[in-house]
Formats: sequence, C-alpha cells, structure tokens
Amino acid sequence: MADRLTISLDGMGGDHAPDIVVAGAAIARERLPNAYFLLFGDEARLRPLVEAQPLLKGCVEIRHTDKAISNDDKPSAALRNGKQSSMRLAIDAVKSGEASCTVSAGNTGALMAMAMFGLRTLPGIDRPAICSVLPTMNGESCMLDLGANVECSAENLVQFAVMGEVFARTVLGLAKPTIGLMNIGVEELKGNEEVKAAANTIRNSNLPIEFKGFVEGDDISKGTVDVIVTDGFTGNVALKTVEGTSKLISTFIRETFQSSLMAKIGYLFASRSIDKLRLRLDPRRYNGAVFLGLNGIVVKSHGGTDGIGFANAIGVAADMAVHGFIDAMKADFEGLQVDSEAAREAAAQ
Repeated sequence: MADRLTISLDGMGGDHAPDIVVAGAAIARERLPNAYFLLFGDEARLRPLVEAQPLLKGCVEIRHTDKAISNDDKPSAALRNGKQSSMRLAIDAVKSGEASCTVSAGNTGALMAMAMFGLRTLPGIDRPAICSVLPTMNGESCMLDLGANVECSAENLVQFAVMGEVFARTVLGLAKPTIGLMNIGVEELKGNEEVKAAANTIRNSNLPIEFKGFVEGDDISKGTVDVIVTDGFTGNVALKTVEGTSKLISTFIRETFQSSLMAKIGYLFASRSIDKLRLRLDPRRYNGAVFLGLNGIVVKSHGGTDGIGFANAIGVAADMAVHGFIDAMKADFEGLQVDSEAAREAAAQ
C-alpha cells in the first residue's frame, strides 16, 4: 500500500520479550490498520507468537538474528559487539529508510548509543534528549531531558525547548504548546547562569514558541505548561519522584479499601470512580520515551511493560512519523540557527 507505515521493532528487547513485543504489535495494529512491522529477533521464538495473533496476518516480516542486547550490556560493548543484534538491526532499518520509526524495550544506554551512532543528530542539535508524556491536572504535558544529559549548557536547554515544542505539536496535537524552564523559583533572578541564559535566548528569538518563563517542581502535576525543559539530572529525579508518588497513591487507596468490612463495601459503590483513577495513573498509558534530536524516530518502551504498554509506545512512534516530526524539527532548527547568527552579528557591532 502506498500509505503503508513501516515500523521496525526490536523483538528481543525488554524484560518480557518477545511475548510483549508481538502482543503490543497486535494491539497497535487495531489502531493503525496501515501499519507494517519489521520484527527483528529469533525467528524460532517469534514465528509461533506472530502466527497466534490473527491481527498480524500479512503485516509482519520477521528478520532473523540470534543476537540480542541484554540489560547488563554496557553501551560501549553493545556498540562494539552488537552490530547484528535485534536492537541494532531495527535502528538500521530506520537509517536505510526501510522503516519510518523504531521501538525497543531494551537496554536504554545501549539503545541511545546505537541510535546516536547509526542515525546521528539533526543539523543544529548538539545532544539528543529523552522526552516523555506525563499526566497532569489539565490533561497531559511532556518533559525533557529525562536522563540523557546530566549537565546542560544554555544552548542545550534552548535546543530542548525547540524539540519539546515540536513534539507537543506532533504527538499531543497542540496548535500552540506553552514552554517552561524548570527552576528553583519563577523569579527572573533565580537559578544558575545556564538556565537564565537559556530563558533570555528563548525570549529574544523569533521562533514560534509560546514561552511562559520559569516553572517549579509542583508545576509538573499542575500542568502549568505543556512542555517542561530541564537538564537530565533534574528531569530524571523528577520523573522517578512522579512515578513513585503515583505508586504511593495507588498503594494507599488499595490499603484504605481493604482496611475494614465497611471500607470494602464502600469500594463496591466507588469502584467505577476508582477504575477511572486507576486508568489515569496507569503508567502503561504514558509508556514510550522518545529520543529527540536524532535524524530518525526512536522510541524507548519501559523494559518491564506488557503488551498494552508496548502498543502505546508504538503509537507514539507512529504519531511522530505520520505528522512529519523530523521535517518539523529541521524547519524549526533552521530558524534557530538564523536567530543565533543574527544575535552574534548584533553583538559584534
């Protein structure tokens, strides 16, 4: 089909691969009737799983390899020894143009290293960033960087803002996403020099960015802005805090309704509302961290997810491909480079 969307999958990546990969592909196929999957991995294990899924009939090509990247492999070792691994071959399919995007639930460090080596970064981007969607009081927002870059310069943060804005437009469907820089306060005098310099650059650029200034940690859950930009150290700590708080709330609710007979009876009346809450807090719904800044679409699924979570990661990759994420990124960074050159010329005069 002319409009077929080809997605490459690392069939052997993840704690529960290959079962969840194949199950996720089948679930995703219901939403994406034009999807076609290149599935890399051990054919002896993959073939029976694919044949057991009627939804995958005629839309999967299994490409055999007996090599896989383990969770214990160091990125350097994966790069050196994993050229024929399921992860690397899935990335290479994007590089060659056979696939529009790729999804893996495997080793995060190895996936980032392989993706950077194979796809490189887009022109104007120094470092890729990890971005993910989070639930908020106002719906959803995205946050980056979530761990790829422990230390960031002002220029890195500006680049992350541009990448996050394009992601929010293409994946979240927001016409004019709002952007905020994570800081220790909203006042302009607060924060380190990198954060203040980044804010000044964004404010004075001609980029189509709706910049709201500084935001704090509690703004993540409030949904104050659509895109939160920060360095990888802060972002990763914030992400783990959000995930831990979600588990804490779920545990407290479960313990509360199991605490007495009356509480159990009360649960029967409140079960529908509790189910709605559980759905909003379900991490599988927000599964799929994106490596932004690469010259190709790479989505990292949580390693311990199930088929539903992996399907959502596939959905994120598909949305980016269908809505022309890479082309939009290139266009915005061309504008950023023009602004940077103009600023340098003005400073020299």
